Amino acid sequence: MVPSRREFLSRAKRVGVAALMAKPAVSRFSKQQVSAVQRAETVRTPVLDIGYEEHGTGEGFPILLLHGFPYDVRSWDGVVPSLVKRGYRVLVPYLRGYGPTKFRDRLIARTAEQAALGQDVIDFADALKLQAFALAGFDWGNRAACITAILHPERVRAQVAIGGYSVQDTVTSSAPASVEIESRLWYQWYFNTERGRRGLETNRRDICRHLWTTWSPRWRFSDETFDRTAVSFDNPDFVDVVIHSYRHRHRNALGEKRFLKV
Repeated sequence: MVPSRREFLSRAKRVGVAALMAKPAVSRFSKQQVSAVQRAETVRTPVLDIGYEEHGTGEGFPILLLHGFPYDVRSWDGVVPSLVKRGYRVLVPYLRGYGPTKFRDRLIARTAEQAALGQDVIDFADALKLQAFALAGFDWGNRAACITAILHPERVRAQVAIGGYSVQDTVTSSAPASVEIESRLWYQWYFNTERGRRGLETNRRDICRHLWTTWSPRWRFSDETFDRTAVSFDNPDFVDVVIHSYRHRHRNALGEKRFLKV
């Protein structure tokens, strides 16, 4: 049976913590401090004002946790405390198009190709003056982490790739998959149509909730759990970013010129 995304995140808590915790820093936090209220902050990069949450000690080795679609930073709530207890500095950014993360200029194209997501990670690290860091990600976040590790191996000390190696071949058209797999990707084909764009604009929460339910059928999440993340889908760039991501990967949208190999 193919594990659900919920199971992937559960494994990340176990496997990821072990992989990232060689020679841990000494924690200065009590149990009460570990469960303290989260701090939402923003950092400016060349393209984005990236919203993020920071946990733990500023002196600890930095670990970046990257979420996917259609989720947000709340996906890592079960992972963060274990890392903080061991003295790490844990940074959980909202990807472009989610939550408080905003484009700095209205004229900047609302793209979300994998190269842009990877560059956002480097820009985020540069803005916080992080020379080296560890990464963990799933879905879009995993893709961003893989791209970052490939292009900047000297900066990535460790990586947990939930779901395996996740870099798309956006140059060569892929052959059709099995009917079962193709049917699971209905939302991708939907988003490649103008009806899909309008549908996401109108029914973004219903679509995202349906994906949560079908991707993780054994996860009995509450309305409150969903609503805590769903506010991130109200970002004004959410629809454009999602549509571009799923069109670009199927060669139905152009990418940014800055990422083209000369």
